[in-house]
This record gives sequence, structure tokens and C-alpha cells, in this order.
Amino acid sequence: MKVYKNFFTTKQEVLDDMKETGHWPTTYVSEASDELPLHWHDLEVTGYVMSGETYVLDENGERLDLEAGDKLEIPRGSLHAEGKITETVTYIVGTEHAGQFFEQFQMREVDDPARPG
Repeated sequence: MKVYKNFFTTKQEVLDDMKETGHWPTTYVSEASDELPLHWHDLEVTGYVMSGETYVLDENGERLDLEAGDKLEIPRGSLHAEGKITETVTYIVGTEHAGQFFEQFQMREVDDPARPG
């Protein structure tokens, strides 16, 4: 998992970057919520924080702060946990293939044997 601080300043820069990655864009607005448990997803994800602030935890519990202008890359199978949201956060989220958002982002258990190795 990697955070690129101050990666972009405009929506167009995000869309240009997504064109390079080939990812499909979706806008996601997250309201106040508690920190999620450690999990992984069965797809590669790119997130761009458009507004607000939050954090993610990596597999070692290290906190990676995110704010508007930051890009987050989460490779398939990477253990992580989305942080507590205290204010509305808006993202543009890129996925490697089109699909229903909540199906694609199903939280997989840490010990799921299907996790890439």
C-alpha cells in the first residue's frame, strides 16, 4: 500500500491518472463511521481524496494519513483498515474492472485462504 501526498490538485488530473492506470472511476462519499477491522479486497484499488481527511492502517497497524490531494494505491490482497471518519470524505475510487461497488469492495477476512500470497 502506498500514499502519494499532494498528488493532484484538480479532478482532471485524477481522471488523467486513471486513464494511465486503466482503472474505472467511481465517486464515493463516506460519512462519519468507525474504524474498520483489518481486511483485504480481491481487486487492485486506487483512491483519490477529493475532500476531507481520514487515514488507513496497514497490516502492521501503521497509520497513513490522507487528505485532499492524496492518492492511495492498495494492491490486490493488501491487508488494511479504513480509519475512523469524523467528517465527510469524498473520494474518486478506481478499480481495475467495472462492477457493483459494494460487491467489489467486499471485506475479505485476514485468514481467507484465497488471499494472494
